Amino acid sequence: MDFKEASRRAAVLVEKMTAEEKISQLLYNSPAIERLGIKEHNWWNEALHGVARAGTATVFPQTIGMAASFDPDKLREAADVISTEARAKYNQSDKFGDHGIYKNLTFWSPNINIFRDPRWGRGQETYGEDPFLTAMMGCAFIGGIQGDGEFLKAAACAKHFAVHSGPEKERHFFDAVVSKQDLWETYLPAFEWAVTRANVRGIMGAYNRTNGQPCCAHTELMGEILFGKWNFEGYFVSDCGAIHDIFASHHYTDSHVESAAVSLKRGCDLNCGEIYTKLIDAYETDLITDEDLTRAATHLYAIRFMLGEFEEERPYSDIPFTTLDCPSHRALNLEMAKKTLVLLKNEDNFLPLSPEKVKTIAAVGPNVQSVRVLEGNYEGRASHYITVADGIRDVFTDSSVYVADGCKLSSGGKGTHADWFSVGSAAASNAEVTVLCVGLDSSIEGEEGAADSVKGYCDGGDRLVLTLPPVQRELVDKICDVTDNLVIVIMAGSPVDVGERARAHAKAIIQAWYPGAVGGRAIAELLAGRFSPSARMPITLPTEGTLPDFTDYSMDGRTYRFLTDAPEYPFGYGLGYTDFRYENLRTERTDEGARVTVTVTNTGGMAGEEPVQIYAKYADSRFRTPNCQLCGIKTVKLAPGESSDVIVDVDDYWLKTVDNEGNRVDPEGGVTLYAGGHQPDARSDELTGYACLRKKLEN
Repeated sequence: MDFKEASRRAAVLVEKMTAEEKISQLLYNSPAIERLGIKEHNWWNEALHGVARAGTATVFPQTIGMAASFDPDKLREAADVISTEARAKYNQSDKFGDHGIYKNLTFWSPNINIFRDPRWGRGQETYGEDPFLTAMMGCAFIGGIQGDGEFLKAAACAKHFAVHSGPEKERHFFDAVVSKQDLWETYLPAFEWAVTRANVRGIMGAYNRTNGQPCCAHTELMGEILFGKWNFEGYFVSDCGAIHDIFASHHYTDSHVESAAVSLKRGCDLNCGEIYTKLIDAYETDLITDEDLTRAATHLYAIRFMLGEFEEERPYSDIPFTTLDCPSHRALNLEMAKKTLVLLKNEDNFLPLSPEKVKTIAAVGPNVQSVRVLEGNYEGRASHYITVADGIRDVFTDSSVYVADGCKLSSGGKGTHADWFSVGSAAASNAEVTVLCVGLDSSIEGEEGAADSVKGYCDGGDRLVLTLPPVQRELVDKICDVTDNLVIVIMAGSPVDVGERARAHAKAIIQAWYPGAVGGRAIAELLAGRFSPSARMPITLPTEGTLPDFTDYSMDGRTYRFLTDAPEYPFGYGLGYTDFRYENLRTERTDEGARVTVTVTNTGGMAGEEPVQIYAKYADSRFRTPNCQLCGIKTVKLAPGESSDVIVDVDDYWLKTVDNEGNRVDPEGGVTLYAGGHQPDARSDELTGYACLRKKLEN
């Protein structure tokens, strides 16, 4: 059912409602209207990387990890599993008449904000720092959630529209000031693609203001762009409490009644919060009209019709509860987890280890036995968890595995934990190889109110520095003192600097993110060489001290596209256990943009996947342009010695650059396209040992 037909049917139903009933339906916890046969409907549900907060579900790697796969097709498979489990849960909840919170099919996911600053605690929920990668992954996720059937399998909701990425502590009163160029070049593309290409059916407005106006009552973002230029067909919901902030924190209106009225009239259909209870006062004082109420209610009921709620035979009603975290879903979860692990360093091919030859392994660190670190935030509850220690024991069956936490994430080494360091050191000093699992978890990076503050390190969910917490830095030093055969596994939702000594001393370093319920198994299989890692960094790890002020939303000096200093680990970078050669780059113009063809050969000794990356460089002196811009990706799997002509189609959208007024224009000096397994910058060339191919795109 398309939106037009659903809206027609919705309008017939909404016409039967009184003004008071319409108002009641604009609250996220919409009550039943028994005289019309309408059930209660709580719109709030979450599914960033699995159905969250509602019992057993497949817990996939956190979003930032899945972004590291650079594989939209695999992400769509994961999202399809998520929507299957969503239907399974809904079928049971509906059977028992439970339509409360976390029970329905309207999911406030994905988060397609740009991870512009690696200190942001909620960056783990995003697809990284790049607008193209975020757009591609976001569209893939939306496609998997919503499906291709006659009815929506579930309804996705892209958030937080549109300029939102910290600081968490200031989100309720902050004004994100951005130029037109940054708005259209960085912050809007993923939302534009979600609306115009993926037909996302929900948009959530952010807490903050953008250029002076609250994001849930924004004339330009909502009226001119979303409902105007993009012709959005879906519903708009406020973040939870955001309309309360319009008066209480932003002081944009003179009362909550006025806040409710201005939000509704500017296009916010649904209030997560209670301020829309004030709409009755707004209606009685002529601040809003019945037409305003009808429009919003019709948008909301169109989605419910598209989900098949009012059909005699409910769609997808045959999906059983037994699909939840079932063996086939766990198998896909393991595939996904393997594709998230970024190999940052592998000195002298130290990895992979041989399970037959390595007799003793120390598995050390505060995350080595942690379940919480597997999950990230907005998590479900898996039926099976495999920690890193579990995975190493399972894969290295002939090895003795010495396990020690060494310290806590952000405390330890003192008082009751005085012996923790020595236990970790003892394990490491008596093992042939030490696997040191350090990093963070959602207790110290995450959303405001959901993460702890650690003095001098993190505040309100955001980090203050890019290094490890002090106690972990001390643990790393002590482990470096007692072993040379060290593998560091960084488990975090953001890039973490383990320190100069550790980077130099460790034989191998792996960025593992929050790898999902079976992530420990994936890490162990990587260590044992059961697959060649193929993940790439979806966000830059800059060198310490080079970041702009966190509150500055200008893109100058941020992300790989506008950095001026060489980073520690660049966006798009990652190593494998096999090598790929690129040659014979060809480019041609097409009606839709450009077609890029490059020959890729596996020149190494094992089969492997390679995420082929295409970048554009724009020649234009009239305004600032990015250092380069990712514009195409395709994963190819090759056996040793095998070659393939990889074809990547680049949409014309990404062949244009953005001027100072926010217009997409053809660069005056044309476009040069680059192909390789990383971005075309000196630091990536240095780390990988080769440069990307390049070719000017002819008109």
